[in-house]
Amino acid sequence: MEIQSTFASAFADVRDNFEKLFSMLFPGGHGKLLLTSPDDLLNTGIEVEAKPSGKNVKKLSLLSGGERSLTALAFLFAVFRSRPSPFYVMDEVEAALDDVNLHRFLSLIHEFRQEAQLLIVSHQKRTMEAGDCLLGVTMQSGGSSRIIVERAAVAAS
Repeated sequence: MEIQSTFASAFADVRDNFEKLFSMLFPGGHGKLLLTSPDDLLNTGIEVEAKPSGKNVKKLSLLSGGERSLTALAFLFAVFRSRPSPFYVMDEVEAALDDVNLHRFLSLIHEFRQEAQLLIVSHQKRTMEAGDCLLGVTMQSGGSSRIIVERAAVAAS
């Protein structure tokens, strides 16, 4: 009974946050999380419905790669918001995003960095520019690695 209660509470939080974050990432769009078997919480699955503005599709398989990535990020950040942690690690989560969707992702990152520390592995220049600190690994002659650290300049107050 406690497991069902905990799951139901967590699902409700994630569902509500997913709807808000999806609307933020897809202005004019609507996203929903649904339980496949709401009467059997121990065996239910979760379905994701995503309807970006101007599209009449709900199935994730019918969305573009960037739209699927952004939908997955809305879900991931809904979990983050529902059950906060002091830090998050992400590996190239924005690789499939075009410029418009990358901008939306970076605005989400900007919001979350107020609450937690984010470590993002990225090859995207704009993502790197948004960071407070860059860590890079280069290969030196002889096959050894070298770590490079670059901190962003703090704006004068």
